[in-house]
Amino acid sequence: MTASPNPESRIPPLPRSSTIALIGGGNMARSLICGLVARGVRGDSIRVAEPVEAARTALTGDFGIEAFESGAEAVEGAGVWVLATKPQVLRQVCEALAPQARAQRPLVISIAAGITSAQIARWLGGNGDDAPTPIVRCMPNTPALLGAGVTGLFATPQVGAQGRAQAEELLSSAGATVWIDDEEKMDAVTAVSGSGPAYVFLLAEAMEDAAKRQGLPDDAARTLVLQTVLGAARMLTESDTSPAELRRRVTSPGGTTQAAVETFEAGGLRELVDRAIASATARGHALSAAND
Repeated sequence: MTASPNPESRIPPLPRSSTIALIGGGNMARSLICGLVARGVRGDSIRVAEPVEAARTALTGDFGIEAFESGAEAVEGAGVWVLATKPQVLRQVCEALAPQARAQRPLVISIAAGITSAQIARWLGGNGDDAPTPIVRCMPNTPALLGAGVTGLFATPQVGAQGRAQAEELLSSAGATVWIDDEEKMDAVTAVSGSGPAYVFLLAEAMEDAAKRQGLPDDAARTLVLQTVLGAARMLTESDTSPAELRRRVTSPGGTTQAAVETFEAGGLRELVDRAIASATARGHALSAAND
């Protein structure tokens, strides 16, 4: 497992002559396009397949890219395909593009949760691990919309060094990247970072409600909670200090923080988080089986 917290410092840029086709023009696709254009990838080398006309118009207007109603049009001649559809429709999308996948042999990058590389290979006309199509399976998270996300990536054996560099450069346009060597662990990536922002939002929601119950005005409660979460996140990411040590430093013996932390611990917070992430991981396995 390798991480790239500052990927721009060492990854070669995507070849400017390589056409990138995104199947699906939703928020995650839009964030990737925004990041690529900001890094100098020309808009006319990016294509998107998006069935909603208003979304196609917005994408072409905002980024100067080419947008098509069908996936077949978008992928024609493209060397990199990004599968950015919902997992429930990915099989149908891939099977429709299978003839072009066999003919073009593109690098296929999937951001669909719970769908394995073997499933994608099979749907694109291959045969499991022996499929010739190089596939990179990715799991970004919603902070990617702000360029502050993190993405776990897994590459099949057919993906060479250039393909890995291309995938990493593309996904690093939305934040940091982490390579996972064992695809079985991708469901855990989804459980930790893909779903993780919701856990932080839930904690912030609970803190804000508790602050109001202690008599703080609504606007004060919101500002105090949001800035506390932001400041704590910056302390975590901008230093080499572990979360445990940062917690220890702010927890004075016999003080207010210790009283709160002891309440969390007595309530089984660690065990609850462990069960929650295990449940999310199991759901990822179930999604894969349901779409097979």
